[in-house]
Amino acid sequence: MRNTTSKLFFSFLYPSLFVIILWGVKLFEIVEQVNLSWYGIYPRRIDGLIGIVTAPLLHGDLPHLISNTIPLMVLGPIIFYFYRSIAFNVFFWVYLMTGVWVWAAGGESYHIGASGIIYGFITFLFFSGIFRKDPRLLALSLFVTFLYGGAVWGVLPFQKGISWESHMLGSLAGIITAYNFRKEGPPPRKYDLGDDAENEKIDVSGHDQAVPEDESSSKINVNYTFIEKDKK
Repeated sequence: MRNTTSKLFFSFLYPSLFVIILWGVKLFEIVEQVNLSWYGIYPRRIDGLIGIVTAPLLHGDLPHLISNTIPLMVLGPIIFYFYRSIAFNVFFWVYLMTGVWVWAAGGESYHIGASGIIYGFITFLFFSGIFRKDPRLLALSLFVTFLYGGAVWGVLPFQKGISWESHMLGSLAGIITAYNFRKEGPPPRKYDLGDDAENEKIDVSGHDQAVPEDESSSKINVNYTFIEKDKK
C-alpha cells in the first residue's frame, strides 16, 4: 500500500512541477507587463533556436495556458505512473524532437505553447500499448483515445493562429518515442504456472501465451498558438 501511494505521489509530482513553471512564467509576464513570446521558436533563424527550450514554457494568454494545463495534469501522471522507469526519457525526447522539428519545418512565425508536448504524450500512450501488445497498456490506449480522440483535428491546418505543425510534429515525436522504447519500461504481467508450464505463462486477461522474446471523445482544447511577426 505504501509503495502504491508513493508511486502515485511521484507520478503527480513531476508533471505538477512542470506546470508550476509554466504558471510562474505567465505570472512573471503579467506582473512585469512583458511579453516573452519573442523567445518562442522562429523556424530556420539562428535567434529562433532558443525557442526549442523556451517555447513550451510560454503561452499567449491565460485561456491558452489553462487549456494546456489540464491535459498535462492528466497525461503526465499517467506516463509517470505506468512508464515510471522511462518517463523522463519520454518527456525529454518528445520535448526535444518537437522543438527541433518545428524549428526546421514550421511556418515563419513565433511558435509558443506546450501543446506540441501534449500531442506527443497522446500518441506515445496510444502507440506504446499497440507496440507492446500488453492488455493493460492496450486498455490505456483506448482510454486515451476516448479522452483525446478529437485532438486529431489539431494536426490539420484548419484554424488560423494555431500551430498545427507543432501538433503534427509533436505527434510524430510521440510515435517514434513509443517505438524506440517499446522494449523498455513496464514488462507484461504474467503468472507462473509452475514446473509443468515452465515455458508458458498466463497474462492478466486469462489467455494462455508463450513467453515473449522480449522480457523487458470528449474533446479538450489544446491550443498551441503562434505569434505573427510584425512586418517592417
